[in-house]
Amino acid sequence: MPGLEPDAAPEGEPDGVRRTVRCGLCGRPLTGAGSRRTGLGPACDAKLHPPGPDIPVRRREPEQDTLPGL
Repeated sequence: MPGLEPDAAPEGEPDGVRRTVRCGLCGRPLTGAGSRRTGLGPACDAKLHPPGPDIPVRRREPEQDTLPGL
């Protein structure tokens, strides 16, 4: 997949220098650690993985009789 491989460092640069990683969808440079790890920028990631719908959970305590002797 294009964009996931870091660009080659120019000759003479130390290995500790951060290499440019580009978004696999749009090609923009990625700066955040999470974006660099996934290979997608936040906007492109949101396009591919939209948030799920907010479904309220119905929870209630069941009605119970008290135990005798308590």
